[in-house]
Amino acid sequence: MNLLIDSGNTRLKWALVQEGGVIASHALVNQLITRQQLLETWKPLTSPKRLAIACVCSTPLLELVLAVAAELWPTLEIIHVTAQAHAFGVVNAYQQPEKLGVDRWLALVAVRNHYQNPACIVDCGTAITVDLLDAYGNHQGGLISPGLTLMKQSLATGTAALPFNEKNYGVGPASFTEAAIYSGTLAAAAGLIEQVLSKQPSALSLILTGGDAEIIAAQLKNKPIIDRDLVLRGLAVVLGV
Repeated sequence: MNLLIDSGNTRLKWALVQEGGVIASHALVNQLITRQQLLETWKPLTSPKRLAIACVCSTPLLELVLAVAAELWPTLEIIHVTAQAHAFGVVNAYQQPEKLGVDRWLALVAVRNHYQNPACIVDCGTAITVDLLDAYGNHQGGLISPGLTLMKQSLATGTAALPFNEKNYGVGPASFTEAAIYSGTLAAAAGLIEQVLSKQPSALSLILTGGDAEIIAAQLKNKPIIDRDLVLRGLAVVLGV
């Protein structure tokens, strides 16, 4: 049994998998995670032999996660995954391969090994990342933009009269400020993806992951595959399960 952990900027996702097993993921919100909560959540699990973790979160949370895992399973083998220059059928486009976010790297690995087609991979999370992968597993580089919440927060902190609001509204020209911000940020995210796709010489599979994948997907002309567990699937490939 293997424990996979995707420790992102907003959520901690995890799954237990074994040879040929199906990933069934679970998630906790970073700001709400406590030592006691992790202990109570993981104590009933079948003891894993290996833990593979992809981390882009803050150091204190990473330390907490690893401390709880070591307390529950003292003999656990812990594998910290980082981006590589060339592995698992993917060639990293970054001049300094280790600088590519491990979440983006694992998404590339997952797509190469599970979907195989040339693809545009979009993580719709705290940041929106767009990465391109050709038919031979060559990463073609990527783009990074603020996610929907970050866009809204930047308007709230950078202006005196534009409030931050987490509610969802209808899409289109709006008659009040909160709905206008909602439509504007969503259109910016969808426009980024559509613009990237329009510049490609051939058709690509569009694969979305991340917490805002569904809401952004609904605004796209090109209907995507939505795979919320893309990073976890990449971790499973790294472990060979």
